[in-house]
Amino acid sequence: MTTIKPETKPQTEASAEPSMRPPSTTERKDGQHKAEADAERKTASRSHAKKPGTMPLSPILRFSPTAWAKLLFFRDRGQTEIGGFGISAENNPLYLKDFVTVAQEATSASISFDDEAVADFFDRQVDAGRRPEQFARLWIHTHPGASPVPSSVDEETFQRVFGRCDWALMFVLARGGKTYARLRFNVGPGGQAMIPVEVDYSEAFSAADHEAWEAEYKTAIRTRGSAWDFGPPSRTVDDVFGAEPEEDREADDWMAAFEELAPEDRRAVLEELASRPDLWHEAQEVMPW
Repeated sequence: MTTIKPETKPQTEASAEPSMRPPSTTERKDGQHKAEADAERKTASRSHAKKPGTMPLSPILRFSPTAWAKLLFFRDRGQTEIGGFGISAENNPLYLKDFVTVAQEATSASISFDDEAVADFFDRQVDAGRRPEQFARLWIHTHPGASPVPSSVDEETFQRVFGRCDWALMFVLARGGKTYARLRFNVGPGGQAMIPVEVDYSEAFSAADHEAWEAEYKTAIRTRGSAWDFGPPSRTVDDVFGAEPEEDREADDWMAAFEELAPEDRRAVLEELASRPDLWHEAQEVMPW
């Protein structure tokens, strides 16, 4: 019986089948780094995707279109400052769903909330199931001039009223459209930062209700002293043909109303005027009194 041995061929060419050897250390690292980089990109894209009503990674004060429209309505309704509180979403304290005023005394340089009205407002919000951070941390007010920079009275109020809150935000909207938003933390080492502002159209919002807003304005806002228009001057027939006696009377009325203001209100008015150099002739200056 003849035994046939299989023919053995010398391996002169590389096998066409893929190698089963384990990857080298360098290859393992390269593959691991690529996988980690892909995972980081996916995580980053998911974390930066803005979900409706959720807190973004970087603080942004966001208004619903309805809340923003209401704030503009109150700002332009008269010639005084207007103050109120922002009502925020349950899962994002920096997303404003509404702007609400309370009974207040308003001038062109200051606002003074009625204490009982504020207490009633807080009670209504608690009864509605809201937490303090949804209705008592966002202080919003307008300036009748073009500058949104807080006055010394604003700073004093922010510190006195909101200084003991764990966090609070002061937002100012000026007549010309400029905004000022400062977020402050009072816990731990504390700190504060300016944050951007935007109107968010990504969520559903209700229509404007001028009739209800007008009723709220008339119920809450009481003006005191004289309200001055800090907008661009308009020319009338008297401007063209001359009316010096009338202009003198207007200046006297302005000064009389100014002298009736409290010292802190006078200072706020002067700061507001100083921020509007376009209101003054080049040869004039704000008197430091």
